[in-house]
Amino acid sequence: MRPLMLLLVPLLVAGGCGSTIDRLSQVGQTPKLSAIENPTAQAGYRPVQMPMPTVQPVAYSPNSLWQSGSRTFFKDQRARNVGDILTVKVSISDKAAFENTTARSRTGSDSVGVTGALGTAIDTIALPASMSAADLAGDSSSSSSKGTGSIDRSETLSTNVAAVVTQLLPNSNLVIEGRQEIRVNYEIRELVVAGVVRPEDIASDNTIESSKIAEARISYGGRGQISDVQQPRSGQQVLDILMPF
Repeated sequence: MRPLMLLLVPLLVAGGCGSTIDRLSQVGQTPKLSAIENPTAQAGYRPVQMPMPTVQPVAYSPNSLWQSGSRTFFKDQRARNVGDILTVKVSISDKAAFENTTARSRTGSDSVGVTGALGTAIDTIALPASMSAADLAGDSSSSSSKGTGSIDRSETLSTNVAAVVTQLLPNSNLVIEGRQEIRVNYEIRELVVAGVVRPEDIASDNTIESSKIAEARISYGGRGQISDVQQPRSGQQVLDILMPF
């Protein structure tokens, strides 16, 4: 155990040196908010590729004053182009309860012996008096297992977040991404929403429900002093992964 700890300490110090120094430099200060940046310029950003339907020819009405798909006479107020903003109404109410019980048992036995004249000859010539050829070998086995498991989970989240249209797909669907950070004292709460929406699902007030977002990615968490205390230390997390028992 001691050689393992001596090996892990330099790795932990080298791996977490940068973050440790940053944390030490911010002692007594509130966590810093992230800068507003272009989501498409973030490291690891990948344009979304989805199966596209056959492109239909566009029909124009040059003599009509009404724009197709508009909900206002002069201009459609809903987001439809890259860079437009819409409000996502995040409403998650998830509850699940499962209970499973399994039981299994098995018993088996086998025996091998020789009877008749051959068995009598073996008893007389080869075997001692305490043994019989009719019961030369035997085995038995028995196994049983029982398992019980239950899950009782309830999650509720209700909030709003503004998202930006980052991509317009060939079938007019919109790829959106929104990020919201709120700092309360020494804790930052972060909400991230991303996915693909249909323009038809955007309401007239330029809002959309989270249940209508395809490939939805919703993350709600925090960082700061409270979250730091709730998490196991880095060394403990490493040991939890490496230790087999």
